[in-house]
Amino acid sequence: MRVLLLIPTLDRSGAEKQLMLLATGLPRPECEVRVCCLTRGGPYQAELERAGIPVTVLGKRFRFDPVCLWRLRRLLREWSPDILHTWLFAGNAYGRLAAGSTPSFPIVISERCVDSWKAGWQFQVDRALISRTTRLLANSQSVAAFYRDRGFPPERMLVIPNGVELPGKRPDREAVRRELEIPAQLPVVCFTGRLARQKRVDDLIWAFELIRATRANVLFLVAGDGPEQSRLQEFACGLGLEKHVRFLGHCADVGRILAASDLFWLASDFEGMSNSVMEAMSYGLPVVASDIPPNRELVVMGETGFLVPVGDRAAFTQFADRLLFDPLLARRMGAAGRERIATEFRVERMVQSHLDLYRTLVSTREPCAA
Repeated sequence: MRVLLLIPTLDRSGAEKQLMLLATGLPRPECEVRVCCLTRGGPYQAELERAGIPVTVLGKRFRFDPVCLWRLRRLLREWSPDILHTWLFAGNAYGRLAAGSTPSFPIVISERCVDSWKAGWQFQVDRALISRTTRLLANSQSVAAFYRDRGFPPERMLVIPNGVELPGKRPDREAVRRELEIPAQLPVVCFTGRLARQKRVDDLIWAFELIRATRANVLFLVAGDGPEQSRLQEFACGLGLEKHVRFLGHCADVGRILAASDLFWLASDFEGMSNSVMEAMSYGLPVVASDIPPNRELVVMGETGFLVPVGDRAAFTQFADRLLFDPLLARRMGAAGRERIATEFRVERMVQSHLDLYRTLVSTREPCAA
């Protein structure tokens, strides 16, 4: 079964990581997997190639690049996949355009987020290409509902949640703290992820400042990079927090940061299904997150953490303070979160769900339908 996975890049972000986990997890020799990037490769390319998965980069240069589209058509014609599985808006659009109006193979598209950022023309493209789509995969019920409300036929939708790898041998907490020069007993809250506006990290910095007003000894670790990094650093310095909010930049091994922390924060406006929250839960950290539908599918209020209204800095402060200074409560919620990941969101379960879908589509040769 030849499976071609198409995505814009292999940058270190959520959808790209899920593609890498899927591609490397599909069983050989039943599946012959190939990855194609529209624009460029990225950090995950090396991991794919180490696993023996070829990666093709088409070099897209413009929003609509006819040369890239021609290269993709040639690849589809020459390699003749049994399944074309596309990811994110550009991958979904180019893949279905290149396959033509009557594709000879099933086309599966992945939508990974509640894409409220999309412009009207992008939704028009989505609707125009429904007839070339065999299945739309969403990674959460909220993403499925978002696209169902925008006209995608519900009978051709399927939800497959993200998968996360449970850490085997966890990094040594004391050793990591010594390396980062963090006192052994200092309470630490962390955020990991892309520093983009949707993440509302400035809300977390404000909330942290409120904690600092009453608790002198506490630390906030921010692991990740992105377009908001410089502004957020200036914001933290303006509040006098330069010694208490540490911007670590991109971290290749986020597990070390999680192992050194006591609590995870996420304040996003919108998500699909947060890999960062899942990874934090897999490390046994309680979570305080914004009360948006995708986060509700991960964080069980009062059991694995707390959910607070978007933008409610005081609520982030209240629950973080409660967890940071009640170790028994934090450990109980963290253990419940780890168990939730282990039973419902394992990588193996995510891969098996995709494999079951691929087998069904290939065996029935279900066509795309208007």
